[in-house]
Amino acid sequence: MLKIGFIDYYLDEWHANNYPAWIKEQSGGEMEVAYAYGHIDSPIGGMTTNAWCEKYGIQRCATIEELIEKSDRLIVLSPDNCEMHEELCRLPMSSGKLTYVDKTFAPDYPAAKRIFDAAQQGGTPCYSTSALRFAEEYADVDPAGVCAVNCWGPSGFETYSIHQLEPLMVLMKAPARRVMYLPGEGWYSLMVEFADGRFGSISGYDGGSPFLTNIALKNGSRLIEVKSDFFQPFIANLVDFFRTGEPKVPAQETLMIMAVRGAGLLAQQHPGEWVEVEAVSD
Repeated sequence: MLKIGFIDYYLDEWHANNYPAWIKEQSGGEMEVAYAYGHIDSPIGGMTTNAWCEKYGIQRCATIEELIEKSDRLIVLSPDNCEMHEELCRLPMSSGKLTYVDKTFAPDYPAAKRIFDAAQQGGTPCYSTSALRFAEEYADVDPAGVCAVNCWGPSGFETYSIHQLEPLMVLMKAPARRVMYLPGEGWYSLMVEFADGRFGSISGYDGGSPFLTNIALKNGSRLIEVKSDFFQPFIANLVDFFRTGEPKVPAQETLMIMAVRGAGLLAQQHPGEWVEVEAVSD
């Protein structure tokens, strides 16, 4: 059985609480989360690291070094604190062990590039993704016919925009040139101009919103509302990566997404103005 190690900023969070059972089920019992490291105890009133490990029957490791030594595969979590990923990834990326980094991969392009560069230097296969990428509703959309894309979802640009940005970038299949942030009362929109002249946008709404995508096609339009359980195909994809060692999401694609995210954060400080997206190197 392959032993998986969790590395998290703090462990009592939704992904850490659900991934162990899903991974064991999707792998047919071939894999299990056996070890966990929490950088701090939950700062938002959740369980301590010790209490979490006791509840889920997972062995606590005192250091990341100990966890890497004991584990066959690695998952760096911290889904709501991507600013911690570079620090938490430093040792995993030099380990040579298959590593998944949870959403959001990095705050911006420079940080994302440093993480991938470290993985390349350390010979560590890795990838990152939003689970929403694997929603079955997107499966039959041909990017070759896409003219424009508008994605809606919950507000909270820092935490949740990845779930709108990832479908946008996957469907548009082009690097972004510049972005414009438009704030409103209870909503925001980020306009994205692509290098080939096409446009797209993402929007977030306070009070929650379903994940909706409106796609302008060469031969019409299509409105998609994601209702499927996209986490199960995501976990199946993760299990396949841990079996084969082949990342399912190209690093270049993730870097382009992080470049747009970083430009979006800067654009928040300059509403209504175009902000250039940093060019992604090969």
